[in-house]
Amino acid sequence: MILVAHSFYLRRDRKQFERSKPYAPLATLLAVAILRERGHQVALFDATFEPCTDMFDQCLAELKPAIVLIIEDNFNYLTKMCTEDRRADALHMVAAARSAGARVAVNGPDASDNPRQYLEAGADAVLTGEGELGAKAITEALIGATPLEKTPGLILLDATGQLHYTPPRRQEHALDALPFPAWDLVDVAAYRDTWTQAHGRLSWNMAASRGCPYSCNWCAKPTFGRRYTQRSAASIAEEMARLKRDVAPDHIWFADDIFGMTEDWIAEFAEAVIRRDARIPFMMQSRTNLITERVVTALAAAGAEEVWLGVESGSQRILDAMDKGTQVESVRHATRTLRRHGIRTGWFLQLGYPPEDWEDILLTRDLLRDERPDEIGVSVSYPLPGTVFHDRVVAELGVRRNWRDTDELAMLFQGTFDTAFYRMVRDALHADVGAGMVDELHWHDLARRADAHRSSNPVRMELRA
Repeated sequence: MILVAHSFYLRRDRKQFERSKPYAPLATLLAVAILRERGHQVALFDATFEPCTDMFDQCLAELKPAIVLIIEDNFNYLTKMCTEDRRADALHMVAAARSAGARVAVNGPDASDNPRQYLEAGADAVLTGEGELGAKAITEALIGATPLEKTPGLILLDATGQLHYTPPRRQEHALDALPFPAWDLVDVAAYRDTWTQAHGRLSWNMAASRGCPYSCNWCAKPTFGRRYTQRSAASIAEEMARLKRDVAPDHIWFADDIFGMTEDWIAEFAEAVIRRDARIPFMMQSRTNLITERVVTALAAAGAEEVWLGVESGSQRILDAMDKGTQVESVRHATRTLRRHGIRTGWFLQLGYPPEDWEDILLTRDLLRDERPDEIGVSVSYPLPGTVFHDRVVAELGVRRNWRDTDELAMLFQGTFDTAFYRMVRDALHADVGAGMVDELHWHDLARRADAHRSSNPVRMELRA
């Protein structure tokens, strides 16, 4: 018996629990489907709705698996940042599985960045990259068919206690050949109840591609790298048709970093969806420079109701510092084009990226007020290992390198302002969008705080009234 699991316990993250927008672990379900296709007996432990790791311990006692694979959902952005609580849960699961007599392998960005912690907790190996695509090979190694040392894409501890990296695993480009995720092992009713009670409908997740070819210097790419590999439009439409039949979601979230890189693919996707009667309202992510009239026309025809854009900042100098490769003007064009076609817009905004000052924050505020996106997500710059940004600020990092939960919004490096200030800016930006009106008193208070900071800081910034 092979037990495949992940470590995201919804109740352990207050913000995500209150949002009540859980998604089934896509990469985990793909790993299960791939192993079943190879004839293995596989069980799933979906941690999402479990109260704590005790339920995993109970699952181990009941199933007595020979192999435990902890495959985190690398399609979900929450996995990339790995909070402290999530790491603690994953390490507990590794240790518990080893204590239960199972061979253990673990995959996820945090395990790849901090392999020693997971190996010393009891894992036989850390799988790098796309864990679901390495599931077959690591299973064969753990049952003794092949040596671990000759299995690609692993991090091991050698006999001297040193980390040993096996050669990288070959990247998979024939994505259409992969099976669809093992939806039948998921408690669909639990997801449906949570979603419908909070939001009136069930949203489900899919992925049409892997990776992102752009080079924003704060964006970690521990799983997919800078490649962009895309499934065929026909494959995506067929999966939507089967989901419509087997799960019956009311909405789809495409978890791609970028959904559809070209106008031609998106047009083909719209045609395939309509031809198969697979249309389901969906939400996806893109870049402002990719939003054209033809793209938006096709997205609307396919059922897009919301597009999230990586806006980050209203200041061009901050976008340039990020190596974002976009222009502020493209934000205006993309937002207006989507609105004309009746598609909602969401903006991802990022505060605190050096050398952001008060003037840059005001430029972001003014852009938001001018263009009025339907929703925003606000964070502060988060130094992820393996990025240019992390290398720039690593000397400023303390012992803490991760947030406790996804709502902490803590500055982990020495920014222009402190955590409390950025939390106030976040609240002010949300108030501007949510209320449909500006809260000038809030912004005047922020201006005073920024001025007080400047008076105690040798680096002077000019305040715009």
